[in-house]
Amino acid sequence: MDNNHYSLLREKMVRLQILSRGISDSRVLETMRKVPRHLFVPEGLIELAYLDCALQSSSGQTISQPYIVAYMTEILQLEPTDRVLEIGTGTGYQTAILSEASNFVVTVERIPELHQSAKNRLETYGYNNIICILGNGYDGFAPEAPYDKIIVTAAAPYIPEALMHQLSPNGRMVIPVGSGSQELILVTKDEYGEIKEENDLSVIFVPLVEK
Repeated sequence: MDNNHYSLLREKMVRLQILSRGISDSRVLETMRKVPRHLFVPEGLIELAYLDCALQSSSGQTISQPYIVAYMTEILQLEPTDRVLEIGTGTGYQTAILSEASNFVVTVERIPELHQSAKNRLETYGYNNIICILGNGYDGFAPEAPYDKIIVTAAAPYIPEALMHQLSPNGRMVIPVGSGSQELILVTKDEYGEIKEENDLSVIFVPLVEK
């Protein structure tokens, strides 16, 4: 299948799975049309890359369904000048979306094989505004803090304190929280450092592992 075929599949994905569910941010839609999702899924699942579902990756991890990627990206309200922290690199698909829609991305992955393969993949495909870190997501990455936006792609039982500290004033963070049932939480910090949390959506993510 050629690149034009995949472009048509992406357009169909955006139209039927994302626009139809209310995603309206033009920059998010443009980015979802642009990033080649099929390059970020395991080779045996390429034909499933643009379906309306999550997919298995390696090491027991998953790639979120396209709608969830678009939804979480939209509620971050990314700006072209933003510095973004991502917890849970996975295959690098969400990372690539963030890279296209912001200025600079730090992404943290705890599983060495996933970290290295995503790093290689992102470099190969020319995403050059990303720093890939092998580390504990609960710690964030303090050397590059603060971050205008933070996105967590695994469910934690609570919002890690380090991520609260690394979020800049007027920043936004989206994180799934819960060990059984999970809720997507939108965290906002005002210019004075006051924190507000809003429950946003019921979700299912793999757990954020502390050690």
